[in-house]
Amino acid sequence: MTFDIIAILCLIAFIAGFVDSIVGGGGLIQTPLSLSLLPQIPVATVIGSLKIPAFSGTAIALTQYLKKVKVHWKLFVLMAIVAFFSAYLGSYFLTIINNDFMKPLLLFILIGMGIFTFLKKDFGLATAQTIEKKKLIFYSILICFIVGLYDGFIGPGTGTFFMVCFVTFLKMDFLSANTHAKLVNLATNFGSICLFLIKGKVIWAIAIPMAISNGFGGYVGSKFAIKKGNSIVRSFLIFVIFLSILRFGYDIYQTF
Repeated sequence: MTFDIIAILCLIAFIAGFVDSIVGGGGLIQTPLSLSLLPQIPVATVIGSLKIPAFSGTAIALTQYLKKVKVHWKLFVLMAIVAFFSAYLGSYFLTIINNDFMKPLLLFILIGMGIFTFLKKDFGLATAQTIEKKKLIFYSILICFIVGLYDGFIGPGTGTFFMVCFVTFLKMDFLSANTHAKLVNLATNFGSICLFLIKGKVIWAIAIPMAISNGFGGYVGSKFAIKKGNSIVRSFLIFVIFLSILRFGYDIYQTF
């Protein structure tokens, strides 16, 4: 592993941490670029190593959001438990079923999300609303089960899907949705890290410097998002959805 490669990986990790801290989707940047730079290393080992910087970046960004955003801790515990086991189930399905058939469907969903977010100018910008407790619990469980399943089965853009669902169904504003999405995402990532550590699929010479870089990117990005508010988060959301569309479009093109 040369110094030049590690330096480029750290730059990628910083950019991914910055973007992820604002709206999620850092994996759309960090994963494909890292895989292309490390073709000699098994894919599972690269993915396992990338889980460490992804976790550190999210955790550091979250410390900044928690200073500004009120969290429903009881609701979070429920969502984290559901998301953890759902992601585990999704990973199990991945071991027995190929996930390529899902990508065309996800491409159409992402295009719809992009058009909706772009056209609905006040999406996520209004003050958070209170919804009925039963609806809150039902939607929370449903969202975390479906998105958690997706995280284990496919993965890229999980934080973005959580954000859009929290804004749409739980009536949160962008900053609140982003904070809760990161909390739940930490639970799913922690489960993955435990698995990769047990399997010995982490290269620490890559994971540690990238974790520091991703964490710094997360810190800078979260400060930026908090300072600029919901409007900048909306702009980044549109950008990440567009990036996701390109990613899945390319995957489908390669498949067919």
